[in-house]
Amino acid sequence: MLNIVLYEPLIPQNTGNIIRTCVGVNAKLHLIEPLGFSLDEKHLKRSALDYYKYLNYQIYSDFAQFKKINKGQYYFITRYGKKIYTEIKFKNTAEEIYLIFGKETTGVDRKLLSQEIDKTYRIPTNDKIRSLNLSNSVSIVVYEYLRQNDFLDLEIYEPATLKGKGYLDSFLSEEE
Repeated sequence: MLNIVLYEPLIPQNTGNIIRTCVGVNAKLHLIEPLGFSLDEKHLKRSALDYYKYLNYQIYSDFAQFKKINKGQYYFITRYGKKIYTEIKFKNTAEEIYLIFGKETTGVDRKLLSQEIDKTYRIPTNDKIRSLNLSNSVSIVVYEYLRQNDFLDLEIYEPATLKGKGYLDSFLSEEE
């Protein structure tokens, strides 16, 4: 299973967007405290919409507790990364995969990153910005994982449970 880890996230809208991504790709969300917001419905409803009820998640008091409970491959996505995220080989991995993202202002604690320097990766940008938005960064790396694994059990075409199979086909025939 793919696991998304947010290290001390601050902005509820980012976490709400990440919740939506996790639900949409069957990933588990791990939240490491302190959080910069409340997880109640009022604070996350705008960005997580009604997807929150489908979320598989767990909260931890600190990184030590998280690490004690969760075994597998850790990948830290940070602007200080020593390699590019596309260098991660996700395919045919038997271990649990944990993509770890830091808080919006300072990222993952530098002391922790220095202990895991060989597992740090970055998303390339130019020198005009410090980093990309957190929820965008999560999406970029999650979809690289999914691409390498042939999109696992995801619907390649729009599920019939949404608009219905061939929804656009029927629209196009009406125009003719």
